Amino acid sequence: MREILRLEGLSYAYEEDRTALADLSVTLYGGQKVAVLGNNGAGKSTFFLCCNGVLSPASGEIVLEGKKLERKGPDRSLLRRSVGLVFQDPDSQIIAGTVEAEISFGPMNLRLQDEDVRRRVDQAIANMQLEDFRSRAPHYLSGGEKKRVSIADVLAMEPQLLLLDEPAASLDPANSRLLEQNLELLSRRGLGLVIATHDVDFAWRWAERILVFHRGRLQADADPESVFADEELLTRCGLEQPILYQVGILQGMKPLPRTVEDMRRREMKAAESV
Repeated sequence: MREILRLEGLSYAYEEDRTALADLSVTLYGGQKVAVLGNNGAGKSTFFLCCNGVLSPASGEIVLEGKKLERKGPDRSLLRRSVGLVFQDPDSQIIAGTVEAEISFGPMNLRLQDEDVRRRVDQAIANMQLEDFRSRAPHYLSGGEKKRVSIADVLAMEPQLLLLDEPAASLDPANSRLLEQNLELLSRRGLGLVIATHDVDFAWRWAERILVFHRGRLQADADPESVFADEELLTRCGLEQPILYQVGILQGMKPLPRTVEDMRRREMKAAESV
């Protein structure tokens, strides 16, 4: 896997006596699906804001594709273009009068040629299945539709990593499924995806790798099965084992099922062999 972003010994404090991140070292790769878990105040959002350059760490280094970045100036702008961030509330990002104008806002600010702006906007709209919404006012769309617009906003900047903070929050089941399908397509195209979530069932079925934060420190960086097998870690960090993980353990299934469809296929196969 190609290394995109590396944080080394990074720390950040909002106040002198309130450390939000402490001595964080982690590497993120293109094409990898990463879930970030932790209770409220664990440091997940601060981690994202430092990755994207919104916040400047008090100490530590940020390395983008092998290049150590300075904390200000052109390097900070390069970081924001390379590492896209989608906030939990899409209304905090949406500013334009139509979906097409909204998605074109970022590329236009890069002073790109009109042809390149159109290409980026068309591609982002296609990726998030927004073709029928080009001329619609984004503020009047549903929550799920707004979420797709906010992701398309960032995709039009052509980042190499996409960070999403609770992307399925407040979405109904249909829009949640559509979101997962769109994210899967983006992952297959080589985009690195890092999702902060409280949904351990989503993390279990979707992620290849899980980061666990607690009180501003990275407590675990491992594959999902290793993370959810560590009961001491889960208790300490206020997490629970996913439902399918628990069912798989109780039934002695190996490998453990990651999706309901996977479990159904195995049950049908077992029934046919009887």
